[in-house]
Amino acid sequence: MSTPLTVIGLGPMGRAMVEKFLDHGHPTTVWNRTASRADGLVARGARRAATPQEALDASRLVILSLTDYDAMHDVLDGAVVAGKTIVNLSSDTPGKTLRAAAWLAERGAELLVGGVMAPAPLVGEPAAYVFYSGPREVFEAHRETLAVIGRPDHLGEDHSLAQLFYQAQLDYFLTALAGVVHSLALVGAAGVPAARFAPYLKENVESIAMYLDEAIADIDRGRYPGDLADIVMMGATADHVVGAGEEAGVDVVLPAAVRALYRRAVEAGHGRDNWAALYEVVNPPAG
Repeated sequence: MSTPLTVIGLGPMGRAMVEKFLDHGHPTTVWNRTASRADGLVARGARRAATPQEALDASRLVILSLTDYDAMHDVLDGAVVAGKTIVNLSSDTPGKTLRAAAWLAERGAELLVGGVMAPAPLVGEPAAYVFYSGPREVFEAHRETLAVIGRPDHLGEDHSLAQLFYQAQLDYFLTALAGVVHSLALVGAAGVPAARFAPYLKENVESIAMYLDEAIADIDRGRYPGDLADIVMMGATADHVVGAGEEAGVDVVLPAAVRALYRRAVEAGHGRDNWAALYEVVNPPAG
């Protein structure tokens, strides 16, 4: 028989996960503060719990899909969680995951921290993967079940690692999306339809990957040869981007922030290094 489990939190991500668990034959109990969100899942075979405690009592494996870790405390505070494995797939800071692990351990429960790297429609699809961190033996005990929602990648025993990697991925993703919108706004201010500029933008996005291996190696070595393009030159380009935005009348907060990084890198003595030396400004050596 497939492992019984409980899912608490039925937003788009939670509902998508429940659907996959049901498709794979897992007896699934659900709870959500707005009970009607479970209606469609109950029609498909899920069991609706009336209270968080009833949901906890139904299964040893409990998966949380909530807004953040504060919501976990709101739901579980006062509940009996002893003997449970709590898999928290909610987003939050690495530090909060460490405190949550201690909080649950005091109450006799074990925590696996997760970060789902897929939007709700892609949960359980081949492209979906999920970062996990926490006790290896707990992860291995539930690996097969967790694989239903995405390829499980256990990063280590340190509970903070899953959210560290998750937030680092979103750091890049959100910043990149903002850059896409800003570039489209810049040409749009001149009356250029987004669709006309899109082919060039797509080529630019795809080209970024070709720079990554060298930049990563430079960061790990702490050396940034600027033979082809140095920070002084890139900083001048950043000046021009800001100027173009000001002329167009679009918001320049984003490119101005990028320009500020280049200026700080020059001030820190990295003017003749390549762009990867911005790392030394963003993450300065302790001292």
